[in-house]
Amino acid sequence: MTGLPHTWWPTALLALVLLGDAVMSLKPPVFIQRCLEGVNLPRDWWWILIAVKLLATAGLLVGLKYPGIAFATNAAVIAYFVCAVYAHIRAQFLKQEFWLNCLGMLTFSTAVLVFSYAV
Repeated sequence: MTGLPHTWWPTALLALVLLGDAVMSLKPPVFIQRCLEGVNLPRDWWWILIAVKLLATAGLLVGLKYPGIAFATNAAVIAYFVCAVYAHIRAQFLKQEFWLNCLGMLTFSTAVLVFSYAV
């Protein structure tokens, strides 16, 4: 099993960003609304994304102490954003929100995993 991150702060930073994203999603600003509407996600399901991001935040933070949890959670966050990329491509919603939010978070979460475990 993969142990603790070699460097703790990128994992903590990813957790903080996901927490901020979840809090913003409680009353989503226009750019988040456009993103969710652009991929045709029903408004009744928006709360699920908040729950996923809060659980990911908890997993990343718990994983700073318990081996393997942060790695698995970080991998799951990457999978989440891969699914988001797929949803954007499928809906042909490739506007600014896709490039900045979706691909930006996919790149960031992938960089955190590589930097925290490979370096």
